[in-house]
Order: sequence, then C-alpha cells, then structure tokens
Amino acid sequence: MARFLTPRYALTAFLLLLAAVPLFAGPFTVTIINYIGLAALVALGLVLLTGIGGLTSFGQAAFVGLGAYATAYLTTRHGMSPWGTLIAGMAITTAVSLGLGFITLRLSGHFLPLGTIAWGISLYYLFGNVQGLGGHTGIDGIPPVELFGVKLGDNRAFYYMIWATLLAAIVTTQNMLDSREGRAMRCLRAMTMTEAMGINTLRYRMVLFMIAAQFACVSGWLYAHLQRFVNPTPFSLGPGIEYLFMAVLGGAATVWGAVLGASAVTYLKEVLQDLLPKLIGATGNFEVVVFGLLTIIVLHRARDGVWPILMRVIPQRALARTLEPAEPLPRRDLPEKGSDVLQVIDVTKRFGGLVANNKMNLTVRAGEIFALIGPNGAGKSTLFNCISGVGPATEGEIRFMGQRIEQLGSRAIAKLGMSRSFQHVRLNRDMTVLENAAIGAHLRGHKNFIQSAWRLDREEERRLLWEAAHQLQRCGLGEHLFDTAGSLPLGKQRVVEIARALCSDPVLLLLDEPAAGLRHLEKRALAELLDKLRGEGVAILLVEHDMDFVMGLADRVLVMEFGEHLAEGLPREIQTNPKVLEAYLGSMDE
Repeated sequence: MARFLTPRYALTAFLLLLAAVPLFAGPFTVTIINYIGLAALVALGLVLLTGIGGLTSFGQAAFVGLGAYATAYLTTRHGMSPWGTLIAGMAITTAVSLGLGFITLRLSGHFLPLGTIAWGISLYYLFGNVQGLGGHTGIDGIPPVELFGVKLGDNRAFYYMIWATLLAAIVTTQNMLDSREGRAMRCLRAMTMTEAMGINTLRYRMVLFMIAAQFACVSGWLYAHLQRFVNPTPFSLGPGIEYLFMAVLGGAATVWGAVLGASAVTYLKEVLQDLLPKLIGATGNFEVVVFGLLTIIVLHRARDGVWPILMRVIPQRALARTLEPAEPLPRRDLPEKGSDVLQVIDVTKRFGGLVANNKMNLTVRAGEIFALIGPNGAGKSTLFNCISGVGPATEGEIRFMGQRIEQLGSRAIAKLGMSRSFQHVRLNRDMTVLENAAIGAHLRGHKNFIQSAWRLDREEERRLLWEAAHQLQRCGLGEHLFDTAGSLPLGKQRVVEIARALCSDPVLLLLDEPAAGLRHLEKRALAELLDKLRGEGVAILLVEHDMDFVMGLADRVLVMEFGEHLAEGLPREIQTNPKVLEAYLGSMDE
C-alpha cells in the first residue's frame, strides 16, 4: 500500500484523474476546477515571490486584470487575434512590473506590502475609469481562443488549455529552482551573504516580481477568454488577498502548495457562499470572516502550509544521492607568493559618534595567513566588513590587487576575487549542504533563468555542483553533502561557510572566527586545510579567539585594542609583547 502512496505514483494518479475530469464530471465541477487552475497559476507566482523571495504582495490581482483587459480591449475594439493579445498583454505586464518593481522592491519591512496594496488599488480603479475599458460594466463579446482550427468555446474545451498552461508553469518553475539561478533566489532573505557571494539581489527580486506578474497576466488572459466578459471586480484588493492566502495555506515555499491552496480556497469559497447565508439567515460575504479566522489558525499552527505536512505523512522514496562527474571549472591565476594582495591604509569607520576603527593599517600578502586578534568589541569584524564592502569605511584607503575598493559594494569586490565567512553563520538552513556551498560558485556560472527553466544549463550545473562537492570534501564534509544545512552542528555549519567561500576560487579569503564551535580534531583538520591553501598561494585574513589555533598557524599577527592598532609581528613576538600580555592575551585565554 505504501508503494502507491509515494509521490511518483500519487503524481501519476493525479495527472490521470485530471485528464479524465471533463469526461465524467458535470459542468459545475468542470467550472470550479477551471477556476482552481486559474487561481493556482497566480498563487504559483506568489510561491516564487513570497515563499522563495520573501516579498509579500497583495496586488497580484491587478496583474491578472492587466492580462484580462489587454485581450478584452484589443480583441473587441481592434479585432486582434487572442494569441496576439497574449503577447501584447505580457509585454504590457513586463513594462508595468518593471516600473512598479523598481519603485516597490526598494522598500523593506511593512512598507513593501503597503506599496503593493497602493499600486494594486490604483490599477483596479484604472480599469474601472479609463475611457474605452467599459467602466464598471466591463467589456463583453470577447471571442473564444482558437487552437489548431478548433474554437475553445466552452468550459470543457478550455479546461485542458488552462491545466496544460498551469502544468507547464509548474515544470518550468521547478526546473528554475533546481539550478544556479534558483539557489540565488532561495537565498535572497540573507541579503548580506548573498551580495557577498557576488549575487545581485535587486536583480533577482525584480526577476521574481516579473515572473509572478507574468503568471498572473497569463491567468487573466485565460480568464477573459473563458468568461468572454471582464469587469474590474475580480481584480480588486480582495481577490489579491485571497491569492496570497492560497499560497500561504498550501505552502508558500512549495510549488505544489500553490495548487493545494488554490483548490482548498476556491472550493471552500463556493461551499461557504451557499452554506453560510442559510445558517445565518442573511446575505453577505460571510466567507471572508471564515477565511480571516482560518488564516490566523494556519499562521499559528502550520506556518509552512499544508503541503509540507502532507509530505511528512506520505512515505518518501530515498532520493539518489550521487553526483555525476564533471569537468573542473576554470581557475583564476593567483598572484606571485609574497606579493601584496590587500592593503588597508588609515581606515576609519564611524557609527555616528562611535569610532569602531581608527586609522587601521595592515597588509596581507599572497601565500600567507595574517591573523587579526583582540577581545570582543575590538572592531575586528567591523574592519572585515569595511574590507569586504559590507559596511564601507568612513575614511581611508583599501587596495585589493592594486585596485582601490573602499567605495565598492560587496558584490563588486567579490567579482575581483575576495570571499569571506561570517561571524554569525549565514546559511539557508533548508537547503542541502551541497547547495549552500554551490552558492559560492555563483559567479563562475553564466546561464540565465530562462535557460534554467528549460534545462539548458545542465552541463554547467553539473560542473558547479561538482566544484561544491570537491570543496566540501576538502573541508571534511563529504559525508554531509545531501544533509540539510540546518541539521549540522554550529561548528560544521562554519566549515560549510568556508567551503562556500572556496567555491568562488578566491585570491583572498576572509575567515571570521572559523574555529568557533569546532572540536580538537576538527580544528586540526581546519588548520591543515588553511596551511594547504597558503601553500597554493591563497592569501588568508583570519579573525579568531583561539590563541593556540592562531599562534600555531599564522605567519603574522595584528592585535587590536578598542578599534586601534596595538601591536603587530610574528606569533612569537606577539606572545612575548609586554603590552599584549598585560592588556589582552591573558583576558582572551580566560
């Protein structure tokens, strides 16, 4: 019995049932399932936008309206073919989503959803008030779609077109998420880390916004030719909230959750609209009250939605956990050993009246490990952020590979060959260890999201994953490739960050407390790895509190005190420096 409950058999049974529905179901049932397919297409866009990208939008119904009104106006007023209006509607939606996204996606916190409400309401009133769009009475007489000479003039004929479109969107979405581009999208919530890996977060937010808008536009086009009539009501703020609830209920970060959520909400809405007036004895939109209560319950009890719960109940077949061998990625030429890679000159960082770094100077050379030590609050991580572009320096000069970088952002600096780990681990806990490491190789791939959606990136993808597996093997995590990152202890999560940084093929590696949380043998293995990297010519700038680890590994050590330079020299010189012994080394051993 369990065999037939596995996802593969369940999906096959679902597709067979879906294909057979028009053959035995009544007109009402076919109509409801058509509406489910249309809603699921919009909810699928919200899975990408909200569940994956972390961008809450209440305005998707307005994009549905763009697709619907574009085809309604162009077919009835200008006699254009419905297929031509689909292209026109998608072009209009692209232009509108680019403009709205450029403004809206720069907002954060509660300002972002408020912004989507604002433009959602604006487009709704635009549909009802622009001359030529029929006002609040709408546009009728929309012609049917003709496919291969057959007019799809009724619900049963249009059924297959709606669901074929939805299934195509699901397949392309899954393909895209299972790629280099998809990994970048899934890490957008951790913007600091993502930018530090060279990923343009604004670009990816825009891509998600546009894809979600296009899915909604296509749904609107299908809706208009199914109904053969449009008016502004289905494109108001209320339906926009319903679409978002569908995604949240089904599972905002799961592709099939969009179908589940759309099915549940659409069917429940039909039932409640008939049942509640009879129970209450009055007419009204009482189903909205039920949906509001249901939303609160879901957010309290099943924040990830219903689909992940079902997947825990249904027996899962073990996935193949192997990688196809691939050609190694090309590597950059490292500078000559002993040459200056990084120069920090009189760097000062202020936060208002607080001086976190005051005229700091240091030089890191190719093929050496330079350690930066000092107690908590000394300003080490702040200096790291200045160097890597996460928090630009207030004053001073930073040169990397001979180029001034103090005014560059972390993304631009990453492209030059600098990579880093973080004091507080920044991983996507739901992604596998392999996928997290592969984020570091993002800049070494070039396929775009369209190529990913149609599986035209498979050779590059194999090479990127092979590189990630290689670096994880070097770091001693070969047995954890397919484990979720969140399942690892903190110490090993830090090692995943190191592997991720190595995937970028760095010239300079910045490691912020890499040995924290590691056991003795794990520290020894890390020291051996860093020593090997030094031998290969990689420059390493290291912040660490473990003095035994630092003094047995570093070539030179700089000690900081309250954001200032206290002492610098060889490890043995630092260990015997009276000022260091008196003020710092003892306190750090405690």
